[in-house]
Amino acid sequence: MTARILDGKAIAGEIQKQIVEKVCALYEQYGVYPGLAVIIVGENPASKVYVRRKHKACEDSGIHSVVIRMPENTTEGEVLQQLAILNNDSKINGILIQLPLPEHIDTEKILGQIRSDKDVDGFHPLNVGNLSIGRDGLIPCTPHGVIKMLEISSIPIEGNRAVIVGRSNIVGKPMANLLLARNATVTVCHSRTSDLAAVTREGDILVAAIGKANFITKDMVKPGAVVIDVGINRLGDKLVGDVDFAAVKEVAGAITPVPGGVGPLTIAMLLDNTVEAARTQFAGRMKG
Repeated sequence: MTARILDGKAIAGEIQKQIVEKVCALYEQYGVYPGLAVIIVGENPASKVYVRRKHKACEDSGIHSVVIRMPENTTEGEVLQQLAILNNDSKINGILIQLPLPEHIDTEKILGQIRSDKDVDGFHPLNVGNLSIGRDGLIPCTPHGVIKMLEISSIPIEGNRAVIVGRSNIVGKPMANLLLARNATVTVCHSRTSDLAAVTREGDILVAAIGKANFITKDMVKPGAVVIDVGINRLGDKLVGDVDFAAVKEVAGAITPVPGGVGPLTIAMLLDNTVEAARTQFAGRMKG
């Protein structure tokens, strides 16, 4: 058996068409295009690539995009000052801080100062809380993209066993909440999990988000399982995921490649969050 390949680029393309329609509808209703501001501090090469991709995706979707580049030696106070300006800018509906930030800047403090209704990464404590109790709010882009991929690919979630490897605030924890909300039975694994392979083999849906190249091997996967690889790791001149793709695709029922799997969906959901943030803000202004 060879797994069905879940093409994230194609699925993201479908979502982006819907985003363009939403952007046009917002403009017709309010006469304003959604706006996204991205702050990047320093010269991290990977971060610069990601920011370019996000900026282009915005342009392709009709979203006004601003990139604010700040030098490596920028102080925490200067970043907070820039955030205050964006929080009060009515043309900016979404704010994103490109991570990682330089070590001398307190990431949690910075993320906590983004206005919650402009927090398109879904990292603000208010949005995290809303997700955990099932209220509407802005959802972290990567796990949200995984859910969209499963839904568009007609992969059932309800009643299935989902196993997540990794418990980060960015992917693992919000992924668990999203799957629980769709009536999956969810297990979250981590570095202290005993007999990890025995647990991962229970997953009808296996989400790998541990940040270790080729960590998930063939013997860790239930035959026919859907394997979602969130990892991005560099091995020499190649990008690989957290899953040993070549081996696991022989036992899985469906699998995401790296690159070309979850990555494009992360950007698509960033745009979708920006549009949803804009819709909420425009509606609020009309009521006001």
